[in-house]
Amino acid sequence: MRRPRSAAAAAPPAARRRAVGRVGLVLVLALSLLGPAGVAQAGDRDDLVRQQQQNDARREKLQADLEGLDENLVETHLKLSDAEAKLPGAEAALATAQENLAAAERKQEQVTGRLAVAEQEAKDLEAAIADSGEKIAATRSAMGELARSTYRGDHTVSTVEVVLDSSSTEDFLQGYAVRETAVRAQTQVLDELETAAAVAENQRARQTAVTERIGELKEEADAAVVAADAARAEAEQRTAEIKQIQADMSELAAALEGQKGDVSGQIESLQAENKALSDEIAAIDEANRRAEEERKRKEAEAAARARAANRPAPAPAPAPAPRPQAQAGGGHLLIPPVPRPLYVTSGYGMRWYPITGGYWMHLGSDLRSACGNPQVAAAGGTVTAVKPHPNGTHGNQVIINHGYLGGSSYVTVYNHLSRFAVRAGQHVSQGQVIGNTGATGNVTGCHVHFEVWKNGSSIDPMGLPGF
Repeated sequence: MRRPRSAAAAAPPAARRRAVGRVGLVLVLALSLLGPAGVAQAGDRDDLVRQQQQNDARREKLQADLEGLDENLVETHLKLSDAEAKLPGAEAALATAQENLAAAERKQEQVTGRLAVAEQEAKDLEAAIADSGEKIAATRSAMGELARSTYRGDHTVSTVEVVLDSSSTEDFLQGYAVRETAVRAQTQVLDELETAAAVAENQRARQTAVTERIGELKEEADAAVVAADAARAEAEQRTAEIKQIQADMSELAAALEGQKGDVSGQIESLQAENKALSDEIAAIDEANRRAEEERKRKEAEAAARARAANRPAPAPAPAPAPRPQAQAGGGHLLIPPVPRPLYVTSGYGMRWYPITGGYWMHLGSDLRSACGNPQVAAAGGTVTAVKPHPNGTHGNQVIINHGYLGGSSYVTVYNHLSRFAVRAGQHVSQGQVIGNTGATGNVTGCHVHFEVWKNGSSIDPMGLPGF
């Protein structure tokens, strides 16, 4: 049993070609409306992901650079920085949109020109077909008249009649010439009729093709208009985006300028808190130094007494601060407060203040860590301070005195904690949880702020073995 043909299959070839053409135009138009963004999403996804990661890293570093300042001031500067970062991309998108618009307008102009040529050709063919029709009608009229005349016998003269009617050779030649002229005239009329009919048939075929082409060009012209309108709308949207970004930048810059007067006071407060912390740790270090000297003095006295009594020297007394080394340390004196791998968002050392254009000392390393993640003691020791200052510069803070490790006095500091897991005076072991990552104090996001003080001076934690 034969399967019924679909409507598309049953359609005439010309109609099918037009249908396919319309589908093609729709596809081309859809791709043009997608524009660079659609192509980028399909082919450049990895580039977009990398760009987003770079933007996130830039913002994270900027947040770290602004640590210690008021949250509102930091947020204003971050918004300004974000706006500045968006501007180049918006300008590039505008340039692409303008290129697409120019291409769409060129396409529209080209299609419109081809359509005008085709329509003029159709008019010329229509006139030519009309002229051919008149010629064919005239020729057919002449043929009809000739046929009627022949039927009546008006012009039909046979060769025999010419011979019989001729009285002389001259008469014969004249009669024969007349007969041949009539035959040639009949033949010429027939040839002209055949030629005119063939020309007319060719003109009608050409007219059909041109009419079909005009339909296709009209559809293409309509699609070109839609594409040009879409490209124009895209360019206008990109222009509006740039204007909005520039307006935002102006507004944020003015707001930031108005807030700069507060920065000096906040920096002074930060420096004062750092000075107080430095003095506190210096006192701890001095106590450690005296305790170590006392321990060594007692060891020396015990050794001297033993020598005087001619006895072996007693075993050295233990250091005052506990030094248990948990399995997590892997044999290192200090371990990181969060699990490896470590990602430093802001390193130890002099830090540039982007708002005021000055430098200040960043006493620790900022490490990436999600809010609520546990932080552990870098080594065994005694918790000397648990400071709940959620609105201060350093936020919630824990200070641990590790005493002497490897011949040096060590103190570690943990800032911006969301909660505490220890209390002042408590002894902790290496790897024991002391609190959780937070964003307390003058910061804009959760992270670890970890300081290491060696012999009363801060050092770069990332330079320690195991970090």
